Amino acid sequence: MIQLQIESRSRVEMIDITSEVCGAVRRSGIESGIAVICTPHTTAAVTINENADPDVARDLVMELNKIVPFEDGYRHLEGNSAAHLKSSLVGASETVIVENGAPVLGTWQGIYFCEFDGPRRRKVQVQVIGR
Repeated sequence: MIQLQIESRSRVEMIDITSEVCGAVRRSGIESGIAVICTPHTTAAVTINENADPDVARDLVMELNKIVPFEDGYRHLEGNSAAHLKSSLVGASETVIVENGAPVLGTWQGIYFCEFDGPRRRKVQVQVIGR
C-alpha cells in the first residue's frame, strides 16, 4: 500500500489527486490489475469526475452543500454531521483498472479527494493489485 498525504485548505473542497495516484500506481510496479483508492476518514471521500473544467468540482461542492447543509438540527456534538453525511453519500473509495502501469481513466476523468471537514491534513491510501 502507498499512502498519500493531502492537505486541504477549505471546509469543503475537491482536490484533484490524479497525478499523485498515477505516481503511486507507477511506483507499485504493477502493469495490469486494479488500484483501490481509499481515504480512512469519516468526513472525507474519494470520487472520479470531470477534471477538464474546474467549474464541475465547484458545482459539485455547491450542490452537496445545498443537499446537506452545515446546520440542520443535527445531534452529533462534534458539529460536523454534515461532513459525515457527505462522506457517506460520495463514498470513501474508488476502484480503477490498471493497464500498462497506469490507471485507466476516460478523457475527461480525474480522481478527487473530497474534503468535507477541513482544513486538515489527510491520508489517501492506494493499493494496487495485479501482475
